[in-house]
Amino acid sequence: MYYDKVMKYDSIVTVNRRIKQVREALKLSQVQFSRVISLSSGYLAGVEVEKRKANDRIIKLICSSFNVNETWLKTGDGEMFSLNPDEECTKLVSLYKELEPKFQDYILKQIDLLLIMQDQDKALNKHIGI
Repeated sequence: MYYDKVMKYDSIVTVNRRIKQVREALKLSQVQFSRVISLSSGYLAGVEVEKRKANDRIIKLICSSFNVNETWLKTGDGEMFSLNPDEECTKLVSLYKELEPKFQDYILKQIDLLLIMQDQDKALNKHIGI
């Protein structure tokens, strides 16, 4: 009897657990994930273990920052992500082509800078053990 109740409870996946699933699917640490959504890693840890509530603001930030399907995050219905990577790339290329050449050059320079920043961030995280 007790075992049945535990199994039923464990089969219920909450918003909090789905947030953890998103983070793990993206292969991000709690620190990395929480930085993107401007949340403390401690608060995120509390959300993931269901000691803290995932409010609408957090849900919206996760969905917009990581392209997560809001319906899936709230209810579990549908796919985890709104677009698959191929669709995202197609959309990105389409938008890029709509830009004038000077803005395309700007985008490419910004991507180069972001890659440098990403490498520096990885090196720093490796150095401090994150």
